[in-house]
Amino acid sequence: MGSIYKRGKVYWIQYYRNGKPYRETTKSKKEADAKRLLKKREGEISDGKLPGIYFDRVKFDELAEGFLRDYRINQRKSLFRAEISTRHLKRYFEGYQVPEITSPQIQAYIEHRLNKGVANATINRELMALKRMLILGARQTPPKVDRVPYIPMLKENNARQGFFEHAEFVALRTELPEYLKGFATFAYKSGWRLSEITGLTWGNIDLDNGIVRLETGDTKNDEGRTVYLDDELKEVFNRQWKVRRNLLPYVFLNAKGTDKIKRFNKAWKTACKNAKIGKKLFHDFRRTAVRNMVRSGIPERVAMMISGHKTRAVFERYNIVNDADLKLAAQRQELYLQTQKDTISSTVHDFNGKRANHNVG
Repeated sequence: MGSIYKRGKVYWIQYYRNGKPYRETTKSKKEADAKRLLKKREGEISDGKLPGIYFDRVKFDELAEGFLRDYRINQRKSLFRAEISTRHLKRYFEGYQVPEITSPQIQAYIEHRLNKGVANATINRELMALKRMLILGARQTPPKVDRVPYIPMLKENNARQGFFEHAEFVALRTELPEYLKGFATFAYKSGWRLSEITGLTWGNIDLDNGIVRLETGDTKNDEGRTVYLDDELKEVFNRQWKVRRNLLPYVFLNAKGTDKIKRFNKAWKTACKNAKIGKKLFHDFRRTAVRNMVRSGIPERVAMMISGHKTRAVFERYNIVNDADLKLAAQRQELYLQTQKDTISSTVHDFNGKRANHNVG
């Protein structure tokens, strides 16, 4: 049986679970509030649940650390992205107790981020991180989270549509510094992710057979990948082999040749400006490679194996259609319909000719 008592002017409650006493302040001067809280706690205990005071002791900071620890233990490749999301969440929810992280508070966070001009997609990544924190907390033994609140997601309509026409790529490559030329050419043709290309080592390369391999675990989707090099890419890798440094395993080295390529934002922006192609992202190579492979008649399943897309839905986002594609579709349809029209006209002409010969006979 529980009891109610006062400390100063504030009511407290006492109750028991498995013989262990729990004392909790109601933060209220009203006895009715104390009775309601005591009844709630006794109900939780009778249902076999932990009393809510246990969850009140868990704060957001503890959930955030558990979330990042899970990423580190499982060696997730998106740890860097998770750390960024966590920093933004921490600025708002730091010090919050778990029961205080409710749907209304989460909606207030969304509004707060929107007011700062943050894109919907970025906010959604942060909300997904928050949801994962709460789920991991609920799965602990004993649990740190009583229930995971409803977390609304925003509609994403800011998917980038950038890609390179071939002339734009050639102009850009001409303006890039020498150490980035081959690097960009491989990205343009393979559609591989930036981290996958910068991390390439000579152990991934079979120069004799013209093959580049990524082993399982080296890719974002944890699936191995093989690419056969065309003549231009063979020249690229042969050139990289000639300038390699004996102590460095990486294929593509930075401007000084002291390490793998890491940051090249300044050189990239300068090249885009000098090539007069507007603002482009390195990731636009990925979209471009997918589109070029599909246009050239490569089966989509094979294109997905080369670029490393695991799901059809994501692959379709990269299979960009532009005005030129739409115009070509209209021309092909016109040609097809004209062919059908000519076939019908020829058939009618032959039929009428045969009927006329039959009447004469």
